[in-house]
Order: sequence, then C-alpha cells, then structure tokens
Amino acid sequence: MWKTKTLPSGLLAASSLVFVFMLAGCASSASPPATPLGDWKRQLLLQHPPDVLLLGEQHDAPEHQQWQRDTVAQWAAQGRLAALVLEMADAGNSTQGLPASASDAEVQSALAWNDAGWPWKSYGPAVMTAVQAGVPVLGGNLPRAKMREVMRQPQWDTHLPQPGWQRQLDAIRDGHCGLLPDAQLAPMARIQLAKDASMASTAQQQVRAGKTVILIAGRGHVLRSIGVPSWLPPGLRSVVAIGQAGDTEQAPQADRDSVHYTPALTAKDHCAELRAKWKK
Repeated sequence: MWKTKTLPSGLLAASSLVFVFMLAGCASSASPPATPLGDWKRQLLLQHPPDVLLLGEQHDAPEHQQWQRDTVAQWAAQGRLAALVLEMADAGNSTQGLPASASDAEVQSALAWNDAGWPWKSYGPAVMTAVQAGVPVLGGNLPRAKMREVMRQPQWDTHLPQPGWQRQLDAIRDGHCGLLPDAQLAPMARIQLAKDASMASTAQQQVRAGKTVILIAGRGHVLRSIGVPSWLPPGLRSVVAIGQAGDTEQAPQADRDSVHYTPALTAKDHCAELRAKWKK
C-alpha cells in the first residue's frame, strides 16, 4: 500500500495549488489583443446548444473569470442555461433551493465556499449571475475527504489510453517541479482523474434538452482527450473553450474547440514558490 508519510505537513495542499497553476499553463511574455469568443460563435452555440460547455481557465488570469461571467450571463439571458458546475466547490454542495434573491453570504454557505483557495471576488460574479437568473450552481470537485482513498485505488490508472495516462503523470511531475518522488506521481494523478470524473458526473446529471450546462474549471481539467470530456458518455455533445493568456499555445487543437485570448500575465516562478513552501 502506498504511504503518504513522505509528504511534509501541508505539502499536499501547497503542491496541489502549484500543480493547478502548471496545468493551467504558464503565461507568455507576448501579449496579443484580448479577443472574446466571437458573437457569431456564441450565436452558433445558442442555435445548436451543446449539452455541456466547458470553460477552462488559467486560475491567475482575472480576464478569464470575466469571460466566464460574461458567458454565463449570455446563456442565462437567452434562457438556455441549465446549470453552472464549478471546480471551485465540492460535489454535494449546491444552491438548489435558494431563491434568486439569495445574498452572496447565503450562496457561499450553500456551496461551502473556500475563499482562501478560490477568492469569491474572482468567482462570485459568475456564480451570482446564475443564481439571480434562477439557475442552480453546483460544486463538482472531488471532496478533500475522499482524496486519500482515491490515491490508493489503481483502477484509475487504466481509464485513459497509455499516452493520456503518461500525460497526466508528466503534468504531475512538471507541476511539482520535479520535487515529488516517482512513487507519488501515480497517486497524485489519480486525484486529477477522480476530480474530472466527479465534475463530469455532476454536469451530466444536470443536462436538460435544449439547454446547456456550463462547467468552469482549470484548463487542464477540460482538455478533451484527458480531462472531463473523457468521462462524458459518447452521445452527449460537449464544446471545450479554453482561456489563454499570451500567445503561447496551451493545448493541442484536438483537445479544444475554441480559444479565448487575453493579454499575457507577468511571469511568476511557481517552482521557486513551491520550493520555499517545502523548506518550511
């Protein structure tokens, strides 16, 4: 049985945060003009709505959260939004039963919101846009209490074809700056797959004819070949749109249907931050 004693106290939370940023992609120094998902594309999607629209963000790009809020607002205004599902809240928490007039505090309580991990000022606008439109908002993420169990379950290792599984392992290695022992790569990758499976299950349960479920998550979680779409049933139509800060391509074309370009962010050395946390 794999043991976790080699992980220093607090390492799992700190290193997972850096992995999230690495999955989301590093910002480029170049800065193309911001170009939203064009109106013609939005209208096309509204005329032929997908069952699930996956919006993959770079977590530290505020323009991506604005893009998500705008997208939620347009779908809600058209009466086409079935539900909003979030990586930023755990599965089992939802606003179902709350009135459209619910306050921010009431919504945060219903979603068991963790403001330290996911600042409400960044994600609250999209959430409240849905709530005020009478649309349910649901947490989709794997609850932390289940992570240790998942890390010990080898059945996750065979969900993806071998190249896809290797991509997950490589992402864990790179996201943790090569600091993790090899024995810990597979258990950590299992968590990523379990998160994707949880979000996919939550979104699938909210599918309604003629409407669209919007899923907001980190870019790495929405990639078609290795992320949430790999857990959706074949007959369910999904569209993957990713946010990209800068002009460096962050995902193969086969993994996404649309790219939302935003200005590049100031480069940060996430590995230096992680090494500093580990020393503590």
